[in-house]
Amino acid sequence: ETIAICNIRGVRYENISSAETAAIYQEIQEANMEAVTLEKEPKIAVYIPPNTLPWDDAVSMALEYAEIDYDRLWDDEVLSGKLNDYDWLHLHHEDFTGQYGKFYASYRHTEWYQNDVKVNEAMAAKHGYQKVWQLKHDIALKIREFVSSGGFLFAMCGAVDTIDIALAARGIDVVDAMIDGDGIEADYGDRLNYDRCFAFENFKLKTSPFEYEFSDIDASDYSKLRGAEGDYFQLFDFSAKYDPVPTMLTQSHTNIINGFMGQTTSFFRDKVKKSVIILAEVPSQSDVKYIHGNLGKGTFTFYGGHDPEDYQHMVGDPETILDLHKNSPGYRLILNNILFPAAEKKKLKT
Repeated sequence: ETIAICNIRGVRYENISSAETAAIYQEIQEANMEAVTLEKEPKIAVYIPPNTLPWDDAVSMALEYAEIDYDRLWDDEVLSGKLNDYDWLHLHHEDFTGQYGKFYASYRHTEWYQNDVKVNEAMAAKHGYQKVWQLKHDIALKIREFVSSGGFLFAMCGAVDTIDIALAARGIDVVDAMIDGDGIEADYGDRLNYDRCFAFENFKLKTSPFEYEFSDIDASDYSKLRGAEGDYFQLFDFSAKYDPVPTMLTQSHTNIINGFMGQTTSFFRDKVKKSVIILAEVPSQSDVKYIHGNLGKGTFTFYGGHDPEDYQHMVGDPETILDLHKNSPGYRLILNNILFPAAEKKKLKT
């Protein structure tokens, strides 16, 4: 049955003898490798709004390309406790600050933007919130509780910094009047609580609705200066036997990967908490691309950028055809995160 599935899906395989198997295990013992058992199929959820938005989602596409089952959920399900039914949650181009992705300046007159506002306002009103940002702050907290209780969180693009902004600013109005009808609380900067954040600290918010940026966490401008030909990032090497988790997350057939932009492209190193593991950096630069950390009983992994095979994916661009990128190292990192929750948990050597 397995061979038949491989043939149907175009997956290369080899039949090996017992002696060859033993030789592989011997090589693993002698090198920076480790055998990891995939013992369960994780239940996967992707946080996706019900309304259609004009951009793709790299993780949803990767899941569908790899024929991995997942469920879609949004605010109703999060507030009702449905996250507890899942092992792994993905967030992509989401805005947990309640500013509709900061698309106000460029797209406020478009049908899709106006519909997005209506859908979010209706959801907030349904659950008794006066403002969308109040709803999103509570959604961010529910996701934090999911991770703290043992869940796995993977986030890309704008979701990475907006969830930490929402957690730091919980209960504080940092949304401009053009977005929510009233002003920003004047002393918000002194009230941010970075202890609630997953990965970032000591960041400053960018609250103008005319600036396509949430905070000074993001290093997108640096990527623009490097350009598509000069923008790449490098995976770190870890000890497979003593650091199996970061080793799994950085598995790839190359350790140098072409960069790709997003609303949040990469993260300034000085905004990353010291407790967070840096998995990949932009060499000789002040920004990092791929990070991982623990929170309570769970873990989170944040990956900057929007689409690993589209350097600058613009609003309205067609989605990437993954059949044309079967050996994409950038997409491989996404799939590493899906395999990670399936791995057998081993006690650390002490």
